[in-house]
Amino acid sequence: MFEELKPHLVELRKRLFISVLSVIAMFIACFSFWKPLLAAMTAPLSKVLPAGSNIIFTQVQEPFFTAMQVAFFAGLILALPVIFWQLWLFVAPGLYDNEKKHVIPFVVSATFMFLVGAAFCYYVVIPIGFEFLVTFGGQLFTALPSIGEYVGFFTKLLIAFGLAFELPVITFFLAKLGLVDDKMLKNSFRYAIVVIFIFAAIMTPPDILSQFLMAVPLIGLYGLSIFIAARVNPAKNEEHEQETDEEKEDE
Repeated sequence: MFEELKPHLVELRKRLFISVLSVIAMFIACFSFWKPLLAAMTAPLSKVLPAGSNIIFTQVQEPFFTAMQVAFFAGLILALPVIFWQLWLFVAPGLYDNEKKHVIPFVVSATFMFLVGAAFCYYVVIPIGFEFLVTFGGQLFTALPSIGEYVGFFTKLLIAFGLAFELPVITFFLAKLGLVDDKMLKNSFRYAIVVIFIFAAIMTPPDILSQFLMAVPLIGLYGLSIFIAARVNPAKNEEHEQETDEEKEDE
C-alpha cells in the first residue's frame, strides 16, 4: 500500500516545496514594505479608535514579529496564483485530458474569488465589526489594542473570508468532474446553513452582526453554487438528454 502511495507523496512534496518557496520569495520581497502594509492593515482600527487611544505593543519583540507576520501575510496573498497552480498540478494526473485544460480558469477564478472575499472583509466586515467592539465599552475603558494581537486577528479574518468565497469555484470544478450536482446541494441545504453559521461564529468577532455579515454572503454563494452545479454537471446534462430522447420515442 505504501508503494502505491509513494509516487503521490513524492508529487505532493514537490508541489508543497514549490508553493512554500514562492511564499518565502514573496515574503522577502514584502518585508521591505512592511510599514505601508501595516498602515493599510491598521487603517480600519485607527478610524474607530476614540481620542486618547493608541495601538501599542506589550512585548519587546512584538514589533519585529508583527513586521514578519505582515510580510508573510502579504507574501501569501501574492503567491496565491502559484499555490493554486501547484494544487491543480497535483490533482491533474487523475483528470482526463479535456479536464486538464481548465488550469488557467481555475487559477484565475480561485485567486479572484479569494481577493473578492478578502476585500469584502476589509471594506465591509472589519469596519462594522471593529466599530462595535471598540465602542461597546468605550465609556468604561480606554482602548489600547496590541499590534501583534490585532494583526493576528486581522489576517485570520481576511483568510477566512477569502477561503469562504472559494465555494463557487470549488463547486464548479467538482460539478465539472461529476462529483456533485444541484440535487445533492439542494438536499444538503439545511445542513449547509448550520455549517455556515458555525463557521461564521468561529471565524468572526464575537458579535451577531459580524457573524451575519459572513453567513449571509456564504448562503448566497451556496445558492450560486447550486445554480453553477445545475449548469455544468455533465451527469445532469446526460440525464436531461436521455429524458428528451425518451419523450421523442414516446411521441
